[in-house]
Amino acid sequence: PWQTKLSKSLSSIIRGFKIGVTKQCRKHNKNIVIWQKSFYDHIIRNEESLDKIRQYIRDNPKNWNKDRNNPKNIISTH
Repeated sequence: PWQTKLSKSLSSIIRGFKIGVTKQCRKHNKNIVIWQKSFYDHIIRNEESLDKIRQYIRDNPKNWNKDRNNPKNIISTH
């Protein structure tokens, strides 16, 4: 039997997660786009840094309406 070598890099873990979530979402909507082109990783050095990242994650959904990557915010030049 063949075996797949699993990569343990952060990028490969994120990629695998995105693939799985995208497959599930596309069962409901084939044309849905749910990811930005890249991600930014951060090293959490202390409790204050962790608190700021947690707050960013909590605020992220409500800030989507103002995000430049939101298709509703793209101004057409046509």
